[in-house]
Amino acid sequence: MNVDVLFNQFPILKSDRLTLKKIEEQHLDEVFEIYSNDHVFAYCGIIPKHNKATVKSMIGHFERDYLKKTRIKWGIFANDNPDHLLGIMEAFDFHQKVNMVTIGYFLSEAHWGKGIATEAVNILLHFLFMDVNVNRIQAEVMPPNENSKKVLMKNGFMKEGTLRQATLWSGKGIVDVEIYGMLKEDYEKGKG
Repeated sequence: MNVDVLFNQFPILKSDRLTLKKIEEQHLDEVFEIYSNDHVFAYCGIIPKHNKATVKSMIGHFERDYLKKTRIKWGIFANDNPDHLLGIMEAFDFHQKVNMVTIGYFLSEAHWGKGIATEAVNILLHFLFMDVNVNRIQAEVMPPNENSKKVLMKNGFMKEGTLRQATLWSGKGIVDVEIYGMLKEDYEKGKG
């Protein structure tokens, strides 16, 4: 895993339709729209935030986590409206000895069902496998979260199993999580 590619300077990732880039304080209203929506976090270990000042400080935490090299949060932006945040993509739990990373994503509810999460995951997979040289990418999904599972399956992830009562998620207690994974060799075969 080439962590320099991740952390020497904030990586900006692009496709024809989307750009993944740093979330700035100017995006506060859109970040608040996402984090204050109970529906967005119905299947996440995140408690919605209904205080704008709390969300503003969270944007600072995104930067802090990046500088500590523990987590990267990208804003998902449409190229035709580059200042309007559609959602958030993240990479975390960088296990260098295993060469593995965990990803997560959430969109503003107004942008659900438009293929945005699927495309954003695709952009991130290419970057992590081809530029960072990660060997394994995984995601944890609560079993009822069908939409998130579809995003992963469309991108070639394999359901590897269910961990029963294995995770403590804020606001949810102890939950089951399904593990979806992809290896670099799977990704390269799928692109071949």
